[in-house]
Amino acid sequence: MKKLLLFDIDGTLVDTGGTGFPALQLALSDGFGIQDDLSHISLAGATDTNLCREILTFHQIEPTAANMAHYLDGYLFHLQKLMPEKSGRVLPGILELLEKLQERPELVVALLTGNLIRGAEIKLDHFGIWHFFEFGAFADDHHVRNELGHFAKARAREKHGTEFPPESIFVIGDTPKDIACGRAIGAQTVAVATGEYSLQELEKFTPDFLFKDFSATAQALEKLGW
Repeated sequence: MKKLLLFDIDGTLVDTGGTGFPALQLALSDGFGIQDDLSHISLAGATDTNLCREILTFHQIEPTAANMAHYLDGYLFHLQKLMPEKSGRVLPGILELLEKLQERPELVVALLTGNLIRGAEIKLDHFGIWHFFEFGAFADDHHVRNELGHFAKARAREKHGTEFPPESIFVIGDTPKDIACGRAIGAQTVAVATGEYSLQELEKFTPDFLFKDFSATAQALEKLGW
């Protein structure tokens, strides 16, 4: 039976060296003339579109389609510029894990992320791992994180001509929001403590699987049954 593996990006696959905040800050400054340290928001597990809504609303700017597009276009522009300037990295074990998964035709490897599709491509292409992912569900699809799994399932069904039952879907992420997102579609949840949350903090949300990182790749694959 085929399995659908849906990976988060930030804190799960890569550490971008903190490009998100400055890209959002510069886009807000350039696009709307507003200086903000953005200390009132949290990026962990959020969608880019919801962050945009939240920031604009905080500054009493109507989150119209035009304002949202203006802000997000600015964000992507600055993200592209900042990526080579930051000291980011692919997280432990991820490259070996993705290479192993690529050898297994029964495993469908895709993304489920709060990034815009263009932002996801900018980040993962910078680290040379964009090509490992067949498709994805992104912030372009919906601003609510828990809705994204439905888009991922629909794309998997369209591309592979089969329905993936919940027990064959794995949502892999580093935050409680990733765990909640997996549960929203009845998927198995895989939490990894390579982001802002520790093992102990993630354990409180009772994911189906919990790892410090994926550096012990063979053991992780065996435990997950992949």
